[in-house]
Amino acid sequence: MPPKILPPEAMSAEEKFNALANLKDKLEDNFISLGQLLSEIKRSKLYLYKGYENFKDFVEMEYQFSGTLAGKLVSTFDLFIEEMDIDETEIKEIGFDRLQMIKPFMKNADWNVRDEWIHKAEEMPFKELREYIKELKQKEKESNIDLKEVYIEQFWEKMIEWFNCSRKELNFKLALYFQDTDPDKIKKIVKERQRLFELETQNKKE
Repeated sequence: MPPKILPPEAMSAEEKFNALANLKDKLEDNFISLGQLLSEIKRSKLYLYKGYENFKDFVEMEYQFSGTLAGKLVSTFDLFIEEMDIDETEIKEIGFDRLQMIKPFMKNADWNVRDEWIHKAEEMPFKELREYIKELKQKEKESNIDLKEVYIEQFWEKMIEWFNCSRKELNFKLALYFQDTDPDKIKKIVKERQRLFELETQNKKE
């Protein structure tokens, strides 16, 4: 069982530092208590007591925590315990790794969505949850594709295949083609085609 500790608000500065040292070796068992202590130390800037100018240097030098890990512990406690007020036993059963997986989807979500993610984290096997999130991220990525970038890549592929040359050589050939072309004429054509492209893109989105 993890060691029982006093709530941070009832501890002296030295007791908080000692508690961190005792808890950090078994992170998965103690991530809630660690997050609570680190959150309190960060919020109250107690690291100044140890002579550090910032929280990151404090955790990395004093406890060999990466600043990233410490930040995850703090944000996990702040979100799931402080903000959402979920029972600590329930959070402990879900586990630190699963909470990191679902946390990005919960920060700005409404309560119904948050409850759904908590349920998924509790019920789905770890591998299945990971694959579900991977597929969801891929769908989001595909739905946010910049159509201009797609158009550009299609253009380069078409031209490279047509001239049967490298991208660098194609740039040279295009420079030769455009060197004596009227810039105002090109500008007019580009404006017209861009307007049509943007209209078509907008219609597809609607």
